[in-house]
Amino acid sequence: MDLPRWVVRHRGWIALGWAACAVVIVPFGPGLEHRLDVGARVDGSESAAVEHMLATRFGSPFASYAVLVVSNAPPGDSPPGRSLLREITGRVGRARGVTRTFSYLDGGDTLFLGSRATFVIVGLDPGRGASDALIPPLRAVTTSLAATLQPRYPGITLEWTGEAPLNFDLRRTSTRDARRSEWHVLPLMLLMLGLAFGTAVAAVVPVASGMLAIALALGAAALLAAFRPLNLLVENVISMLGLGLGVDYALLTVSRFREAISAGLGPEDAATAAVRHAGHTILLSGLAVAVGFTALLDIPLNELRSIAVGGLIVVAFGVLLATTLLPGVLAWAGAKLERGQLPRALRVSEHAAWWRAWGRVVAARPATVLLAAGIPLVLLSLQARRLDTGMPRGDWLPPDMESSRALHELQRMGDGAVIQSLRVVLELPPGANALQPAGWDATRRLSAYLQHDPDIARVRSLPDLAQGQEPGADVNEEIPASIRRTFVSADGRAALVEALPREGTDAARLAAMVRTLRTVNAAAVTGVHDARLRVGGLPAFNVDYERAVEGRFAYVVALIVCGTLLALGLGFRSVLIPLKAVALNLVSVTAAFGALVLVFQDGHGARLIGLPAPVSGVFPAVPVIVFCIVFGLSMDYEIFLVARVAEARRAGFGESAALVEALATTGGVITSAAAIMIVAFGAFMLGDFLLMKMLGFALAVAVFVDATVVRMAVGPALLRLAGSWNWWPAALLPGERERDAAVRPERVAGDSGDGLDRARQM
Repeated sequence: MDLPRWVVRHRGWIALGWAACAVVIVPFGPGLEHRLDVGARVDGSESAAVEHMLATRFGSPFASYAVLVVSNAPPGDSPPGRSLLREITGRVGRARGVTRTFSYLDGGDTLFLGSRATFVIVGLDPGRGASDALIPPLRAVTTSLAATLQPRYPGITLEWTGEAPLNFDLRRTSTRDARRSEWHVLPLMLLMLGLAFGTAVAAVVPVASGMLAIALALGAAALLAAFRPLNLLVENVISMLGLGLGVDYALLTVSRFREAISAGLGPEDAATAAVRHAGHTILLSGLAVAVGFTALLDIPLNELRSIAVGGLIVVAFGVLLATTLLPGVLAWAGAKLERGQLPRALRVSEHAAWWRAWGRVVAARPATVLLAAGIPLVLLSLQARRLDTGMPRGDWLPPDMESSRALHELQRMGDGAVIQSLRVVLELPPGANALQPAGWDATRRLSAYLQHDPDIARVRSLPDLAQGQEPGADVNEEIPASIRRTFVSADGRAALVEALPREGTDAARLAAMVRTLRTVNAAAVTGVHDARLRVGGLPAFNVDYERAVEGRFAYVVALIVCGTLLALGLGFRSVLIPLKAVALNLVSVTAAFGALVLVFQDGHGARLIGLPAPVSGVFPAVPVIVFCIVFGLSMDYEIFLVARVAEARRAGFGESAALVEALATTGGVITSAAAIMIVAFGAFMLGDFLLMKMLGFALAVAVFVDATVVRMAVGPALLRLAGSWNWWPAALLPGERERDAAVRPERVAGDSGDGLDRARQM
């Protein structure tokens, strides 16, 4: 069966099928953000085990908690301050999803005191679902309460911070940035496509295809989120890649259709030719991108797996739309595609002679081109050796977030480390009990060990709260049951010791502290044989996160490289083409890493992308995400170019002539597609979410470097130097003899006529 012709002839049924699919799936998309998880999770990690243990074995009311910061209020140790705290904790404590509150009223801990501020630790019920989902109703309570308190305490503010509020605000910021980026990008995309095609109607078609891919992918992700937890990053990835890849694939199909129309074919035959020639390229490109996303599924981080799911969904829709629905739309449109033409001087398609001239330069002097383009690329790539994949240091949270403002208030009080506390669980052997003398002494010794660390400001445990008393009935009566559940498990065989770092302790010091604690001899510290320590809390989670990424990165790279080699080897039936493509992709990725170092770590040009100062490092997930996405995207342009070279060779062109022809016909398409991708990625640099700013910058740089220096200079030069070895072991034509520039000199030194079509007619 002639599949391309079948697709075009049955375009009515195909369009009806897509319409039905859109009616069913698209309506779920607008509610996607309400179905997504916000907090990152490291499956099977020690920090996750501690969190689960506190919620189940301990039944702690503070297994998950938020911090309510009360600013511009009387001191908590004054009578008005105590009265205010009782009113606040009474109102908040009755709110849905709150398990318990803890403040200066509970024990008089001076930790809670500031000159004009205090805070309340609010336990969140894990049985109510994700902790961040409780933040909106809690904010509604405190907003109403603040309005009630304003007449008596002018200027008072009640703001939430902590892991759950920060996660909620980051989700809202992420969603806002994604929506804003889409609307910023669309006019620029239409303008660039108009310049690329020279007509307004032709420019609208790829954008419409990309937007439909996004709408379908968002709806599909929302349906999937009902059965599998997905992270908020899935929405950003779908928006980012849907605009980029969806438009790119449609651009290639439309370009092929217009070429066929120019060659004199009717609309149906032109659409069939577009599917036949562009379809294979798009499928191969989509497969290469999918390999990268599939590799991400192997990393036990929910946000990276969500990125993989979002990427796979949007790539699948982009490929299917470009190869099934779009050809039928083009067949219906026919000559209408050329309406709204721009002046000839503005049309990129009118300047193919530029690319042909450049192709002659590359064909004539490949070694010179390789050196001139390769040396700056290598210098940029060398900067990647300084890439710091620790958590970014400095104040990188969006300043307009309530949770960010509240955190800054905590830091001014000297209590910002409250949300960075280490939660160390001491597990006792069978027969021991934390409420009996031996277990009590073991917990006390662990507390003393932690308190001796110069980076620890204070330690809290049940013996500390008992203020030197020994375990017994008196202690049980004096300490409320909810506090005992916080620090001792229900079976008595585990005790919690909470260590608060000193204010200003950076992420690197905290991570080192976690790693040291995890290697300590628990029996030597506690005096109990077979005792075991487990370390949780936010610093421990950060360590687990880095370890999960770093531990799998080499495996992911190997999987992507091998998968890409296999896909391209089967697609081009060549050994050298896949090897060259992988090597050039690695160069593009390392160049993007080098640019990350120069801008985000060194601060060169940081203010141009809205970064007030260097952040000293990048998120641990950024390199692996960039590698997986860029490796697939870079393959797009390699496939676009090499497929045209192979097509020209099959048409009878020699190596040099085929290279010139390929650059002449694909140079404008590749650079236009890259410009669209750069704009799509670059738009995310305008947002306030630092992770997306880093990803947008790195991806934009990678695509720019790849589509210009790598694919238009370095890659073609290597193709020319390799000559017929490019196609070994499968010759493009059985028994073909080498035909070089001497055979078709007019294609190397001649004008800009359509040599490929003339070759087909011979």
